[in-house]
This record gives sequence, structure tokens and C-alpha cells, in this order.
Amino acid sequence: MTFAPGSAAHHARLKARSGALSGPTANLAPGFVQANLAILPRDLAYDFLLFCQRNPKPCPLVGVSDVGVPLIEALGHDLDIRTDVPRYRVWENGQLISEPQDISDIWRDDLVTFAIGCSFSFEEALLASNVPVRHIQDDTNVPMYRTSMQTVPAGVFSGPLVVSMRPMKPQEAIKAVQITGRFPSVHGAPVHIGDPAEIGIADIARPDYGDAVRIEPDEIPVFWACGVTPQAAIAKASPAFSITHAPGHMLVTDLVNADLSI
Repeated sequence: MTFAPGSAAHHARLKARSGALSGPTANLAPGFVQANLAILPRDLAYDFLLFCQRNPKPCPLVGVSDVGVPLIEALGHDLDIRTDVPRYRVWENGQLISEPQDISDIWRDDLVTFAIGCSFSFEEALLASNVPVRHIQDDTNVPMYRTSMQTVPAGVFSGPLVVSMRPMKPQEAIKAVQITGRFPSVHGAPVHIGDPAEIGIADIARPDYGDAVRIEPDEIPVFWACGVTPQAAIAKASPAFSITHAPGHMLVTDLVNADLSI
């Protein structure tokens, strides 16, 4: 696939590359697919690929790099995995050690990059259908939670399902189920609606990742599988070295959201 330079997505990547963009990417470059990242050594790549195949709701793959190559040509023009994400997370032995804006100095020739679909892509369709998205309204990061729901293990990778949450009125939630169900490449329909305690979330006001958002008295929480799930699996597997995106800080690709709808 050939991409032309000058798109809003390309400009977003250039801003991240220059350091001018360091915050969450929700509603940035409308119309373009955003992706979560997991970057792992080659000896763990097969296990992680299998983990994604067994858990397509939280880990819908949109691209995989060649070993040691810091780009995925199918995802965009002039794209550099090492610089084009607003903020990364670097892990050693399952522990978060830093959150840099550039990973060029720690890039290795044995690394494989996995790009995973992001729910930010279906938010465009929600907004177009007049379904409000609270974290966009309030200019915050989306709230994300570790749940008691477990992923299907694969090799060294296993762990809890992580979900993102958007509060909605019941009639909006019904519409959201119908809309997001058309986007299986970016998590699809919700995995839970209503009482957060039923999926092991003790305090909806204290997300594990992202920012808490207000929930009005006439609203219910709606939960989608989230591409931060691999971070929980990586932390549990405790590889000697790995890199992910910081939650909410995505790779903006040149793929078009509308092309993902079925």
C-alpha cells in the first residue's frame, strides 16, 4: 500500500518525533487508525503472536514488523517506530523503568514490533452518531482498568483482561454496541455493561491507567477490551527487556478508520 505524505496522521507522527507531541492521542488526526504497541525480543515474538491470535478482542493485530526493523510499511508513510509515539514505556524484568519520548538509543536488532488496534478508532463512529465520548469532551485520557476476567494463555504470556470505559446513558449504550460491533479490528463491541464489581473493578473512580472521568447519575459504565492488556501480560511474564506505548499515547497510522468497518 502506498501512502502520500502530508496527511494529518503523518503530521501527528512528525510532532511526536520532534517532541512537540507528548500527550494522549484521543481524537487526534480524526479518520486515521491509531495503534497500541508491544515491542519484544525475537525469542518471545512467537509466543506473543499466539497470545494475540488467542485473544483477538483485546489484541487485534493491525501490523507486525520484521525482526530489527523499526517500521511497519503497511501502516504509514515515513513511519519510525522508535520516535513516532508520543510516549513509550520501557520494561526490565516486568518492571516499568522509564517513559521516554524516543527509544532510538535503546533500539536493538532483535526486536519485533506488534501494532494492535485501538478503541480510539471507533470513537469517530460514535461521535458521528451523536454518542458522546466523555474523555474527549473533558480533554482527558480514557480510563482503563485491570479486571478479574482472564485472557487465554499462550507460551509465557497470560494475565487479566484490561478494559477501557466510557459512561453513557442506556439508550446511548445500546447504540454504541451496534456501532462498535462493526469494528472487530479495533476491539469490537463492549465486553461488559453496568456494575464494574462484576468484572472485578473495586473502585470506578480509580482507574489503573489513564484518568478518571465523571459519571452522571443517569449514566452507566460501558467497558471495551483494551490494547493495554498486553502490558499486564508482559508485566506478568517479566521478560528481561520490552517496550510498549504509554497508555493512551498511540501510534497514529495512515490507515483509515472507515476501512475497518464491516
